[in-house]
Amino acid sequence: MTQTQNAFKDDRKLTYLNSEGSDKPLISPVSQITLDKARAYRLGRFREQIELHDVAGLLLYDPINIRYAFDSSNMQVWTSHNPVRYAMILANGPAILWEFKGCEHLNGGLPGIDEIRTAVSWMFMTKGDKAVEGVETWADEIADLMLQHGGGNKRIAVDKLGGPGLHALETRGFTYVEGTELTERARSIKSPEEIELMRWTIQVCEAGMARIYEHSVPGATERELWAHLHFENARSGGDWLETKLLTCGPNTNPWYMECSNRACREGEMISFDTDMTGPYGYCADLSRSWICGYRPMTNNQRRVYGTALDQINHNLDILKPSLSFAEFNEKSWRIPISTSTIAIQWPPTASAWRMNGLSFRFTLISMRVQCRAGLNKAWSSVSKALSRNKALKASSLKRRFW
Repeated sequence: MTQTQNAFKDDRKLTYLNSEGSDKPLISPVSQITLDKARAYRLGRFREQIELHDVAGLLLYDPINIRYAFDSSNMQVWTSHNPVRYAMILANGPAILWEFKGCEHLNGGLPGIDEIRTAVSWMFMTKGDKAVEGVETWADEIADLMLQHGGGNKRIAVDKLGGPGLHALETRGFTYVEGTELTERARSIKSPEEIELMRWTIQVCEAGMARIYEHSVPGATERELWAHLHFENARSGGDWLETKLLTCGPNTNPWYMECSNRACREGEMISFDTDMTGPYGYCADLSRSWICGYRPMTNNQRRVYGTALDQINHNLDILKPSLSFAEFNEKSWRIPISTSTIAIQWPPTASAWRMNGLSFRFTLISMRVQCRAGLNKAWSSVSKALSRNKALKASSLKRRFW
């Protein structure tokens, strides 16, 4: 059995692997029927929210929401910061996609789109001194559709919109409704078909993590290791990584440092969050830690790792349908005194980072997952422990993760 199989020994993680495994991309087993059911469900969820919030239309610029509604994925990263592609779902009318000029053909066969039009841009980068004319043309088209299909309702929900566009709609008598609540609530409940798509994204993510593990040897840089997840995601039909959170040794603490050209050393902890937007546009946000060079953990590393596992298992066990957030907070795992009062050498030596880095990071993460009420109690314990170390100010530490 290989080192990778030892680390990823859950049989589910091998379900979709090809016979040659790491030498080939993963081919999705999801059927077209399942995919089309998920598409129909998602568009239906948006229409439910449109009706519930009494708006005549939902205008979408966020590429994540456009993907959710139509499964249309053209230039998602670029259009996330350049408003040149948008969609609208009308309460009593069609679902329309305005595609970037020249890309209209990319949406053929997507069942949720009733009509494709060429997008009208009004940002300065594309229009220059014609931007004012552009926004007027754009607003006239949106207004015309709202008047045709709105039945007199002039409430329009928008997920994100620049000031000139919002002002142009308001001058035409329309009332802006914050659309993010509609889209977030719609997306919060997943259908069985969506869950199947999400499971496949997780399979691809786990294959990427296996590649990271295969190359977790002394001398490999943080950036080299991170690239393996990019590679597996891209060749298996995924989209992008939201962050660059892979670090080793002293870079693991404080958390949220981005991967660098630092070479990992034997015995150091390697920690990462995947934050991977994978196949079908779903995100697999998984966190893992292991030892560079495949050495056994030290006793302290093993103790803290086991404590982290206790937290996960405890909180999983209490998750039940109808459980409220307040109940979850009340019943959720609490930081043991032995963990919350760990001694911290400051500034730490390299060996101290290897031994205590995970302990300290875990303490911070544990406190962050609690709601405010739990956090206040947890902070009180840790603050007392930290106050004994004059070189580390508890107040400055608190600001880092609060």
